[in-house]
Amino acid sequence: MTTAAVFGCTGAVGSQILASLLNADGFSSIKTISRRLPSVQSPKLQAIEEGDTSKWSGMIASLSPKPKLVFNAVGTTKAAAGGIENQWKIDHDLCIENARAAKEAGVKTYVFISSAGTRGFLTGYVPYSKMKVGVEDAIKELDFEQAIILRPGMILGREKPKAPLFEKVVENLNRIGQGIQDRLGQDQTVIGRAAVAAARIAEEGKAPSRYWVVEMGDIIKLGRDEWKE
Repeated sequence: MTTAAVFGCTGAVGSQILASLLNADGFSSIKTISRRLPSVQSPKLQAIEEGDTSKWSGMIASLSPKPKLVFNAVGTTKAAAGGIENQWKIDHDLCIENARAAKEAGVKTYVFISSAGTRGFLTGYVPYSKMKVGVEDAIKELDFEQAIILRPGMILGREKPKAPLFEKVVENLNRIGQGIQDRLGQDQTVIGRAAVAAARIAEEGKAPSRYWVVEMGDIIKLGRDEWKE
């Protein structure tokens, strides 16, 4: 049985990771640290509410039982954060701080929800892509026993869409063909399940590499086509 912790458990993907962990076999204890408590409850869940994100990294070592597996689905938007500088503090600095603290606390497997297209030709000029790349590179340098990076496309099915019109267009593309939609975006539930499925594979010693990047096609495969609770 595996102990796990989730950061970003109240966001679109993080909430689905938490739901998948609670419904899946093999996870005995699940901890969350977040600015507000998740809406779900379970005997397996210990939810910690902490509004000061600067304290999060220091709390990992004090969790009991100590998590063997950590999921990081932390993320915000420029608008919600109040500008690029504040977004950088959350999407980049906080994520790296949490990863370093997890490594120091002896966490074996670290799963980070990144984004597709962050390594393209022009993305070095896009602040959002630079944030994600910075976190990915930091996690690789930390040399976890197992690191898993998920790179989903547009996140579909959110209660509060970030780009309502465009997301609606992509959501309706499955009427033309599911494969067309899959190349652009994935449902939040599928992404959450894929993160948990990848972690399960790693726990079984079957991950294809120590630093495993899960692209959109594999997200669909793990989170929709092959998912089993």
